[in-house]
Amino acid sequence: MAFDIGPYEAKDRDALAAMILAIQNGEFGVGVTFEGQPDLQDPATFFRKGAGEFWVARDLDGSPIGSIGLLEAPSGQGVIRKMFVRADRRGREFGVAQSLLDRLIAHARRAGISTIRLGTVEILKAARRFYERNGFREIAAAELPPEFPRMKVDTHFYRIDL
Repeated sequence: MAFDIGPYEAKDRDALAAMILAIQNGEFGVGVTFEGQPDLQDPATFFRKGAGEFWVARDLDGSPIGSIGLLEAPSGQGVIRKMFVRADRRGREFGVAQSLLDRLIAHARRAGISTIRLGTVEILKAARRFYERNGFREIAAAELPPEFPRMKVDTHFYRIDL
């Protein structure tokens, strides 16, 4: 199935928020709200600072099927946030998650980012395996720099050096 990946556009907001909240709460029971996620309320303003960017994978009809954001952190570092893929488009046969991550890493390298970190939750075991297959290594929370934007629900942390 074909899809396209491009930068976030304001027209994506409502459908993207609905997709992400359905995954977070309906599928995985994380218990977060739209109001508690400023990166979801206004991705353009939140992510587009320095080398930061936010991408949306869209089905051929334009509906969002995935997302990923890169925050620029101090000292040539980046943080992945809001990586989600709709359940019916997950898996290697679709390639949505891999394409999103590849886009982010290529952008980070071009921007001179040397290290990328992320936080995730215990229940997202497949996501954790995906990151590990892509060269991320799990790190202890104590290894996070003080400026890392840690989410309250995050329990597992990963790092990759580019």
